[in-house]
Amino acid sequence: MNVDQLIKEIYNKKSFLAVGLDTDLAKIPAFLLEYDDPAFEFNKRIIDATRDFCVAYKVNTAFYEDKGVDGWETLLRTEAYIGNNHFKIADAKRGDIGNTSDRYAQAFFTEANFDAVTVAPYMGYDSIAPFLAYENKYAIMLALTSNPGADDFQLQKLDNGKYLFEQVVETSSQWKNSERLMYVTGATRPEYLQAIRKISPDSFFLVPGVGAQGGSMEDVVKHGRTANIGLLINASRSIIYAGNGENFAGKAAEEAKKIVDEMSIYF
Repeated sequence: MNVDQLIKEIYNKKSFLAVGLDTDLAKIPAFLLEYDDPAFEFNKRIIDATRDFCVAYKVNTAFYEDKGVDGWETLLRTEAYIGNNHFKIADAKRGDIGNTSDRYAQAFFTEANFDAVTVAPYMGYDSIAPFLAYENKYAIMLALTSNPGADDFQLQKLDNGKYLFEQVVETSSQWKNSERLMYVTGATRPEYLQAIRKISPDSFFLVPGVGAQGGSMEDVVKHGRTANIGLLINASRSIIYAGNGENFAGKAAEEAKKIVDEMSIYF
């Protein structure tokens, strides 16, 4: 799915919700552990329950890679099951020198068929360029995250008076194929969203931190939306672990609908 198709889905569904599949075997309903691939069975039921409400799924690869070969197989099965009618994000936070990043890009864009991969900008352009080389694929770069440790680097002031996160967005927006860049911008720091949007007026923002982490959807939309919405608000645990019994998927659907109902006023 490319950005134009994503925008169409956003308006068709009146939703800019991304459901995070951070699937932890220690948290899924116990009865699912009887299946050969419990994580996939959990994901399958969550996807079936929420696909009408969301426009994207974000698969946090750490919850699959820690299982070795079996986990990678679950990740591939999950990506395939999502299909092509949702924007598929591999939340992998990759970022390394060019030849290594090239292999990472192949893994997520060719071996798997994700539409976007989260990346870290610390090593600069040559670490991101391989992800930007794929037509109709996207790199979602960490800009300003919602964790406490973000203060260590992202909010440091440079000699030019800019915050480091501002310099990251400004510099990357000049790169070749920068139209294929999106940015991670945490909802718990809405006062800085407007600054990022000013630097990057058209890019999509992937926004974690609304709800349980204290972020406000109203603030995110106020400071971050574009004419085409330009936002993907991610919710993971609040949706997928909304219930822990036989009807866990139904509870997930209820939670997803609740969020989308809140989003509908912005259309």
